[in-house]
Amino acid sequence: MGLSANLGALGLLVEVIVIMIDVVGRFFGSPLYGSQDMVTMGMVVLVFGGMAMCDRDGGHIAVDLLEPRFSPAVNRFIDIISALLGAIIFLFIAYAIYESAKLSIMLNLSTNLLRLPKAWFQWGLAAFSIVTALGMLLRAAELSLSGRDIRREKATEL
Repeated sequence: MGLSANLGALGLLVEVIVIMIDVVGRFFGSPLYGSQDMVTMGMVVLVFGGMAMCDRDGGHIAVDLLEPRFSPAVNRFIDIISALLGAIIFLFIAYAIYESAKLSIMLNLSTNLLRLPKAWFQWGLAAFSIVTALGMLLRAAELSLSGRDIRREKATEL
């Protein structure tokens, strides 16, 4: 969780600094060259870098209209299926992005202004997606084997 939080914080810090320098530069008629590339690629780190932590902490949107009507066993089963489905979705995202990175290498694709290779960021996004999928698989295993849901424990602490 610490690495994910630190990556997200670093991505957010870089985003804020780049945007602030660009806005001030635009005011004086000299915007930051390549700021669009930096912000776009920084969003990869910001969003996908914190995705595993968001899942572990229960930060994803959950609609619990029917949860009070179901038994705890049914709710746990739904949580397990949701975690497994999420893991499958993130594995498909990782695979699609990996395939896209192979195309980026083949076509020598890069960002618009700074000419940073797009494949680097695509590999990062694929790696973050795999970490998220593994986290979801671990959550499904934890729910299946022990019945413990750390997300609910954290919600009751608040």
